[in-house]
Amino acid sequence: MEASISLAPVNIFKAGADEEKAETARLSSFVGAIAIGDLVKSTLGPKGMDKILLSTGRDSSVTVTNDGATILKAIGVDNPAAKVLVEFSLYTKNMSKVQDDEVGDGTTSVTVLAAELLREAELLIARKIHPQTIIAGWRAATKASREALLKAAVDHGNDEVKFREDLMNIAGTTLSSKLLTHHKDHFVKLAVEAVLRLKGSGNLEAIHVIKKLGGSLADSYLDEGFLLDKKIGVNQPKRIENAKILIANTGMDTDKIKIFGSRVRVDSTAKVAEIEQAEKEKMKEKVDRILKHGINCFINRQLIYNYPEHLFGAAGVMAIEHADFAGVERLALVTGGEIASTFDHPELVKLGSCKLIEEVMIGEDKLIHFSGVAMGEACTIVLRGATQQILDEAERSLHDALCVLAQTVKDTRTVYGGGCSEMLMANAVAELAVRTPGKESVAMESFAKALRMIPTIIADNAGYDSADLVAQLRAAHSEGKTTYGLDMKEGVIGDMSVLGVTESFQVKRQVLLSAAEAAEMILRVDDIIKAAPRKRVPDHRPC
Repeated sequence: MEASISLAPVNIFKAGADEEKAETARLSSFVGAIAIGDLVKSTLGPKGMDKILLSTGRDSSVTVTNDGATILKAIGVDNPAAKVLVEFSLYTKNMSKVQDDEVGDGTTSVTVLAAELLREAELLIARKIHPQTIIAGWRAATKASREALLKAAVDHGNDEVKFREDLMNIAGTTLSSKLLTHHKDHFVKLAVEAVLRLKGSGNLEAIHVIKKLGGSLADSYLDEGFLLDKKIGVNQPKRIENAKILIANTGMDTDKIKIFGSRVRVDSTAKVAEIEQAEKEKMKEKVDRILKHGINCFINRQLIYNYPEHLFGAAGVMAIEHADFAGVERLALVTGGEIASTFDHPELVKLGSCKLIEEVMIGEDKLIHFSGVAMGEACTIVLRGATQQILDEAERSLHDALCVLAQTVKDTRTVYGGGCSEMLMANAVAELAVRTPGKESVAMESFAKALRMIPTIIADNAGYDSADLVAQLRAAHSEGKTTYGLDMKEGVIGDMSVLGVTESFQVKRQVLLSAAEAAEMILRVDDIIKAAPRKRVPDHRPC
């Protein structure tokens, strides 16, 4: 007797688990990823719009920004592909997080380009072109785009004057789409001077940014030295020359009894006083061990209570407490010291040094100023502004500019912005598509179309006629005017080399590669499996 085969579908998943297959899964992926692209699309370019991000709950806050990375970090999404795109952007070493951490700018461009590629892929799949065929075409298109970009790159690394001009232009282009665009010249100068002080090291930890309410953005300035937003202890010197600094992360608050969850029985209050005295003696010994290092300034990550503060004051040592961890780390870096936790071997501890420590006033606040630090390239940018939102957005904008400039100092090649590079790459891909037989050429044409969408969106966001401007730009490039792009001030096409709209080659290359990788990853999806929700088991407490 032959065994009968059941044709009924077999469910292999647990109850509550769900699965989306083939076209349904692909459509769900495209819709989610394209929605993320559409969300940040309106922030692209020098005339991009801002978003208000409102966080609810106990610590509710309002953020006004057009920074792609900040928006992507703030949104909570439920769609799996949208989540992949955001996490690809922000947490794994790809897309915009890599974009933001490694090269500092281009986050929005990456997300928008990836979304446009997927929009084109959706149309191709509707025409029954297989995803692997599309991917093969895209890979060839990415290679052609990269070669075209490399060919168009200009390198002024050997000419100091021209390279400084390039840096000024790159910083100006980066800040033109940010809040700081109204004070662009001032902040471009600040950013370029700060990065050039690094002497090619690219160590942005040496550039400290402090935000202080009050004044206007134009009052922001670059200070040659290090500023710590803390106060000097009571009855201690307010100015020290030729400082020897011990930077520590140790408890200096044990001179008071702190016994939690324990019970101490004593015969009289005198015994309590004896315990307190013993604690004080221990603290005095610790302070003596610290003073044996031959220092005149002690900076601690943790609190310093009144008794040790009094001992330091009596010894003529400046004591600064509760310097936050980032502040302590940066201080150790710029003063050439190390963070110590034990003080038994003074000869093994590396002390920091600087020529002068003094208190300075910024607005209504007192800060501690370290000048003549061991790391000569260290500096502090003090941002002033009317509201906390303005200061936060100014810091984000400046961070992007500093990262791009630091990358450009390492890789001195530059390309032209304003949609010029995208049009160059799109034309190179279109030429390759004409020479390529088979369905892959259709995928290449879709890649070129997605690249042309970047200048289209930039023009749309400025309120100009994008169809007319992009058609003019395409015609100009076909006539050999390969340095032409969009002039968003006048709403016409113009020569980017004359207008000084310059971008880092590294940024543009990373935008291209990251967007292509992200789109390819989502295009490969043909199945979405949702795990069954975990059942909540009530706590069984013994009666």
